[in-house]
Amino acid sequence: MRAHLGDHLVIASPATGVTRRDGEIVALHHDDGTPPYDVRWSDTDEVTLVFPGPDAHIRHEEHGEQGEREPSGGPSPQDTAVADTAVADAVPPPGTPNPGDIGRRVAAERHRHGLSREETARRARMSPDYLAYLEEQPADPTAATLLNLAAALDTTATALRGAGVDLPPGRGQALLRPRLHDLGPEECRRLLSTHGVGRVALSRPDGRPLVVPVNYDVVDGAIVFRTAPDSGPAAAIGREVAFEVDHVDEAMSRGWSVLATGPAHAVTEPDAVRGLTRRAHTEPWAGARGTWVSIRPTRLTGRRITAADQ
Repeated sequence: MRAHLGDHLVIASPATGVTRRDGEIVALHHDDGTPPYDVRWSDTDEVTLVFPGPDAHIRHEEHGEQGEREPSGGPSPQDTAVADTAVADAVPPPGTPNPGDIGRRVAAERHRHGLSREETARRARMSPDYLAYLEEQPADPTAATLLNLAAALDTTATALRGAGVDLPPGRGQALLRPRLHDLGPEECRRLLSTHGVGRVALSRPDGRPLVVPVNYDVVDGAIVFRTAPDSGPAAAIGREVAFEVDHVDEAMSRGWSVLATGPAHAVTEPDAVRGLTRRAHTEPWAGARGTWVSIRPTRLTGRRITAADQ
């Protein structure tokens, strides 16, 4: 049995041949189109992982033809019923976005990499419609689907599931022979420009150190973020500060860190403020913040840790 994305899996009665159930194949788990498949059933709109039994056949949609009812070598219909795992919770009215946590993480990673749904679906070997479904509805995709998405988005299935979100990074197993690489200025700028969350480090007027996470962006070579006038990050204005951003891949025990130092100043000129508001991609997690702070790096350093053979 071989199928393509968009084909229909049809479950027919062995005695009469009458269709008992059919659904669209929205994700493949093997390049050659062999089972199992992720199928969205027409009667419930749920997506399940299916190992077709002898009562199943493929309807190839591009030709409207019926595939042969060949033995699949899979489990019996009874075993299939047990193996099928529903991956969608209660679905709201069609067209109503109601993403689950996995869908939000997938969408966020896709936007971070600047990928369209079509390109992401192609890389993950799934239907763009199914990717849209995952991003817009509560869903619990199969392990194979998550692994394909993680590979397409250069992340891990664990990260897409959100496991360990309350744990600090760096708890993964240490590499046997780690290698540290110094990063050049251009590579540091490239990594900084991915934008996201970084940390501002400065000294308070009383001499005590302060490190604060901020949502930042890079505009015209400057690190910019929004804050409230009376907040901790606002204390950076008029001072020499350090700004650090990093990424840790727990699954592979590798990562990188970039440190920028330079003076911070408030952006108050109206045209400059409007330009930053228009061009910046990030929004403060802590809500509305009206003061723009700009750090123009005078020094950039960074390091990357990998296995010795990479």
